[in-house]
Amino acid sequence: MAEETRGICVRDVPAKAFISAYAEHLKNSDKFELPVWADLVKTSVAKELAPYGDDWYYIRAASIARKVYLRPGVGVGQLRKWYGGNNRRGTRTEHFRKANAGIIRSVLIQLEEMKVTEKSEGGGKQMSRVGQQDLDRIAGRVFEDAEEE
Repeated sequence: MAEETRGICVRDVPAKAFISAYAEHLKNSDKFELPVWADLVKTSVAKELAPYGDDWYYIRAASIARKVYLRPGVGVGQLRKWYGGNNRRGTRTEHFRKANAGIIRSVLIQLEEMKVTEKSEGGGKQMSRVGQQDLDRIAGRVFEDAEEE
């Protein structure tokens, strides 16, 4: 019997491997640009410092693209809640704080300009056909690399 070949999608590969591969793809892309304020901004009110890594913006963008792929109709508010965390206030009790909306919004705008995402009818964002093909192609490459090892 011939082995059936099925398409590999983003759900079939580990999140960490996919996000790092897609971040590298975005970094090498001409259409996705790093904002001038990327080295100055914190990712949340709960954070004390800006991220240390040089590629943090591309990693966050890849993570957001994966979230939109897995949950169509997700908006800035849901993503803020997802990337938020506990604000540790010294001896006082911790409180949850949402993430920075400006970063998420700028990533979504750039992904929409690249035709990776589009506006959903019920609000929020969803993957476009081109974006889904792009992410599936990268997921297939990650799956093949994992199989070879």
